[in-house]
Amino acid sequence: MEVSNVNDRKMMDLALKNVVIPILREQGFKGSFPHFRRINENNIDLITFQFNRWGGSFVVELASCPKDGTTMNWGEKILPNKVNAQHMNDRFRLGAESLEEDGIWYDYEKAITEEDYSKVAECVLNHLKTSDRNWISYLIR
Repeated sequence: MEVSNVNDRKMMDLALKNVVIPILREQGFKGSFPHFRRINENNIDLITFQFNRWGGSFVVELASCPKDGTTMNWGEKILPNKVNAQHMNDRFRLGAESLEEDGIWYDYEKAITEEDYSKVAECVLNHLKTSDRNWISYLIR
């Protein structure tokens, strides 16, 4: 990865941590960037920020798993405090209408200023339905 791509990624990470993550924390999500989880009465909501390996964009993956975590196909048990969206077969990408759709790739390739990166993060925040505690579970059903 080029030096500018590394700096761009750091700027995007910082914007997400300043704009989106505080709202996720208010909503009860725990974890560390890029993986977050919220333990509910009957399930665990999962959010993972997945970045394009070539830089310049990312998707937000959403998933749900049983309250006791999940077991991988090869038998490995993933505990509730370690599970993330990438452990789940059924993942919904933010902005998609179904599990089969690609969702929104949030593009920060043209971002230059801190404000530009913050605008991308605000776009993510606008797609998160944080006012409804069950919104991730509804998507995965």
